[in-house]
Amino acid sequence: MWKGRPIEKIWRNTQNLNVELHLGRKVSQLDPSQKCVRDDKGDEYTFDKILLATGGSANRLPFGGEDIIYFRDLQDYRRLRALSEHGEKFLVIGGGFIGSEIAAALTMIGKKVVMLFPEEAVGASIFPNDLAYYLNDYYRKKGVEVVTNDVIVSLEKNGNRLTAWTRTGRAIEVDGVVAGIGIRPNLDLAKEAGLQMDNGIVVNEHLQTSAPDVFAAGDVANFFHSALGKRMRVEHEDNAIMMGKLAGRNMAGANETYTHAPMFYSDLFELGYEAVGEINSRMQIVTDWQDAFNKGVIYYLENGRVRGVVLWNVWKRTDQARALIREPGPFQAADLKGRLS
Repeated sequence: MWKGRPIEKIWRNTQNLNVELHLGRKVSQLDPSQKCVRDDKGDEYTFDKILLATGGSANRLPFGGEDIIYFRDLQDYRRLRALSEHGEKFLVIGGGFIGSEIAAALTMIGKKVVMLFPEEAVGASIFPNDLAYYLNDYYRKKGVEVVTNDVIVSLEKNGNRLTAWTRTGRAIEVDGVVAGIGIRPNLDLAKEAGLQMDNGIVVNEHLQTSAPDVFAAGDVANFFHSALGKRMRVEHEDNAIMMGKLAGRNMAGANETYTHAPMFYSDLFELGYEAVGEINSRMQIVTDWQDAFNKGVIYYLENGRVRGVVLWNVWKRTDQARALIREPGPFQAADLKGRLS
């Protein structure tokens, strides 16, 4: 929507699906044995099958209150967009997925942006060092003030202006503050219901929890990633959509197995990427650039096997990347040159 996409395009059109919605309610109790839930207004609902898709809540700083926008939903977008109509300078806290995207979006609509994060470079936890440092310079050339190795420690409000103070004593005066510092999965309901937990709600290959008629999907679900051969949680859109659809089919009796290898993506000004599998800057990394830092493929290896792939300005290769992750290898750097580019 920052690029002008109409708001109507974001909806899932649930009005056409014969779904009964109970809005403005929060489920406060789940009883798997009695197959019922109770909400915060005391109403009770029974079920044959139930899906927990409770998502995550933004990590919040211990100060700043509502003066900090934790960019998670449509209301956050509308609030920031309204602020940007009259505000000229913004502080973006975080150098990961949310932070890098919001810094680019605000800059592209003509705003001054200060980007603040504790790492040494943009995307330092996922990208190889040379690419991460390149992104620092890339953002600076776009007009973003990139402040590395520093964190915000307090926030003061003076009229409509905000002053952020950092650990190194820097004072940053802005019209708005946006934070993208990760989420925590919403697990309280599942914990209180006695479901098996381990870095999320543990589900089997059919997305059933330890209570067979209770399913879980999305950010909260700890599932077996068949391509990687291990359990994990994935906090990205593609996983939520695909997992939710399969859970819904299985609740209706389909008995399908979740074998999807989720992808995720991001756009950073004119740069964009799609990724599959596990990407971590501490892994063995092989880069195959067609045009250094502008177009190429980044491979993440562990014990000779490809565990993750970033397609950097390379498109329509995610299925091939998924297939490569499933291959046993072992792979050497030379084996991967030109493989997906």
